[in-house]
Amino acid sequence: MKKNPTIGIIQYGAGNQASIINALERLGVKSLPIKTPDDMEKVDKLIIPGVGHAKNAMNELENSSLDKKLKNTDLPLLGICLGLQLLGIKSEEGNTQCLSISDFETIQFNIPLKVPHMGWNQVKLQENKLFYGLNPVEWFYFIHSYYIPQSKHAIAQSHYGVEFIAAIQNKNFWGVQFHPEKSGEKGLQILKNFIELC
Repeated sequence: MKKNPTIGIIQYGAGNQASIINALERLGVKSLPIKTPDDMEKVDKLIIPGVGHAKNAMNELENSSLDKKLKNTDLPLLGICLGLQLLGIKSEEGNTQCLSISDFETIQFNIPLKVPHMGWNQVKLQENKLFYGLNPVEWFYFIHSYYIPQSKHAIAQSHYGVEFIAAIQNKNFWGVQFHPEKSGEKGLQILKNFIELC
């Protein structure tokens, strides 16, 4: 891998990309916005950021033809929050068909707790390059109203009224339900691992 890779940030109308860009800058990494399939030729790795609505996000990806390019890319890709959920088959949010890169479906929380699930929560981490240097249980910051109940590609789990998948990997695709860019030094370690190891 290149010593100083350029990270492409997929554009689909998602909010709050500044925190991801700032986190990458803290790590000394250059990022570029990815608006078209041709833009993907300019970068070494990809991040799908995580604030938005599944239906709107997929509509934007389809309109720009990024959906097809993402499904077939060999570049390492990290989906964050909604970016993770878009890697699945389907989301209940807007009854949305997603990218089908992984095997899961995303459903809405139906629990006697406050939704969205917002704040710090424990995550049980399996052994994976993405989690190098971290403990088997760490705390990360979440904000989500939809969750992944199960996946054969799961590499981390968490609990909020119900067990849910906190991270997956399928080949060159990783995804995390939490926000590493809002999770302090542990979150920065995950971004660093994705940049350097994945």
